[in-house]
Amino acid sequence: MPSVLVVDDTASIRFLIRTNLQLAGFDVDEAVDGADCLQILAHRDVMPDLITVDVMMPRLDGMATVTAIRADERMRGIGIVMVTTQGHPADIQRAKQAGVDAYVTKPFDPDFLVETVSEVLERTKDRRENP
Repeated sequence: MPSVLVVDDTASIRFLIRTNLQLAGFDVDEAVDGADCLQILAHRDVMPDLITVDVMMPRLDGMATVTAIRADERMRGIGIVMVTTQGHPADIQRAKQAGVDAYVTKPFDPDFLVETVSEVLERTKDRRENP
């Protein structure tokens, strides 16, 4: 069962993402912001297969979180899907430059989110298995 870490400062959004991913067969953990995400990852022996991350969060925003993940050799293989209200083309370009694998804007269709997560997991499989 693929594992996903959901990073969002809004509890209702974390609940929505978690519930839909669990219904699709994913194992889901949560973090309340980027700092919490990095702390969780620092203490894990086994990394999640994928992370969904919001942009606008307290303490450490999504872009800084993605940059930190991509800079850490242990975490480079993790798939990352940004889930955010920031849908301007410049925001999407910044996210891709930071290392995001896919971009989903809020409000989102739950089926589209699950489909996107599944597609990113398939595309990043080699990267995770052969770091």
